Amino acid sequence: MDNKIEHLQTKREEALLGGGETRIQSQHQKGKLTARERIHFLLDEGSFEEIGMFVTHRSTDFGMENERYLGDGVVTGYGTINGRLVYIFSQDFTVFGGSLSETHAEKICKIMDLAVQNGAPLIGLNDSGGARIQEGVVSLGGYADIFYRNTMASGVVPQLSVIMGPCAGGAVYSPAITDFILMVENTSYMFVTGPNVVKTVTHEEVSAEELGGANTHASKSGVTHFACANELAAIGQIKQLLSYMPQNCEEQAPALPYKHSHESRPKLNKLIPENSNQPYDIREIIEEIIDTESFLEVHKDFAQNLVVGFARLAGRSIGIIANQPAFLAGVLDINASTKGARFVRFCDSFNIPLLVLEDVPGFLPGTDQEWNAIIINGAKLLYAFCEATVPRITVITRKAYGGAYDVMNSKHIGADMNYAWPSAEIAVMGAKGAAEIIFKKELATAEDTNTKLLEKEKEYSEIFANPYRAAERGFVDEVIEPSETRIKLIKAFNMLENKVVNNPRKKHGNIPL
Repeated sequence: MDNKIEHLQTKREEALLGGGETRIQSQHQKGKLTARERIHFLLDEGSFEEIGMFVTHRSTDFGMENERYLGDGVVTGYGTINGRLVYIFSQDFTVFGGSLSETHAEKICKIMDLAVQNGAPLIGLNDSGGARIQEGVVSLGGYADIFYRNTMASGVVPQLSVIMGPCAGGAVYSPAITDFILMVENTSYMFVTGPNVVKTVTHEEVSAEELGGANTHASKSGVTHFACANELAAIGQIKQLLSYMPQNCEEQAPALPYKHSHESRPKLNKLIPENSNQPYDIREIIEEIIDTESFLEVHKDFAQNLVVGFARLAGRSIGIIANQPAFLAGVLDINASTKGARFVRFCDSFNIPLLVLEDVPGFLPGTDQEWNAIIINGAKLLYAFCEATVPRITVITRKAYGGAYDVMNSKHIGADMNYAWPSAEIAVMGAKGAAEIIFKKELATAEDTNTKLLEKEKEYSEIFANPYRAAERGFVDEVIEPSETRIKLIKAFNMLENKVVNNPRKKHGNIPL
């Protein structure tokens, strides 16, 4: 038995070395951790249990039978983060460039199946050159097996993808199906076709970083939710992100201990400018409403006219969707609509209540928006809110104009509670535009058109640009002092804690994609 145990130890040591010391040093020289080091920093000390350490590929073509590595380029298993179970796979770039083979894919699929069966989050640490070309179609089939499981797991357990190196071609579609993507600046990139192919086909000169780097996808495409300065920052971000989520769709997110104190926030009474066209930063309002320093913004650099993220209110996890008057006046456009819709659907999938802070002058006009389907894309946000069955509360801080009023979680599309501040303006459009239409004939015959227009603007504002018409109709449940907002929200979310919605039976809806 001693000899056999010694043999086991030898094989374990071989597996721990991955592609060997030289390749490990090369990984470090690029500013990257190894697959096992990443797991070490991510999981609780001593909690990792590896599965499939001795798996090797089955390929015999192109001399592959002479080059085998234990684990076959991916480390898989389970462990805990802050005491909570997670499943993990970490691709090892030191073995065949982390390329995906048949057995590599099988190891990942086994972990994915366990995650769904046991109701715990799945974390993928991606660092791969793509499909292993020596294996041909079986490696492509391996990707498809993973894609299918990503789709089946969607909405069942949280799925997080961290891009810590190359992720190109078919490999990008697994992260794309998952709930959140994190990328590391300067060492990771994602694209379907790389710079060389782009140059050949379109004659564009572009670097890998410009084409698919972390900052590109964080600000231009919206593919990644977080661009992290380095791998350790990305690992810290994963831990923070998971703290707002439940383990699966059947559970609630963990609540932190909270001791109630004086919940009034007088500063909120002074944050809205007197001039309704003057911008302000909605994050100031968010920070006053939520528990101190609990806001984790998602997609911070993409579609900045809408702010979304997780926060805590009296210790409980909530999702926030807020128009941002400091950027494009807070209008809804294509990118903001898809950003908001994606976030709303995630929160609804995992029982995270929604808080909407509304100050929206409408949808962004223009040929660019119309020709790129603002109608369909705006409908995605509308559909997401309509479909959501979690507790949903809206606070109208200032403008709520036109169709955007309806879309931003209005009472008419199923919001549970709708509050408005005295500064709220709920109307079909702004006073100036409305006056020009309603009083067109009077303005045409007026001696002083500008004076008459100002007079009619004021008349329209007094009638419609306030929250009281909506309150009379019951479209707004209560007009509140801004300083009372936190108190009202804590009570309302407590009241809605056991909300149950029975929607019509169907296979699934057909979201406007």
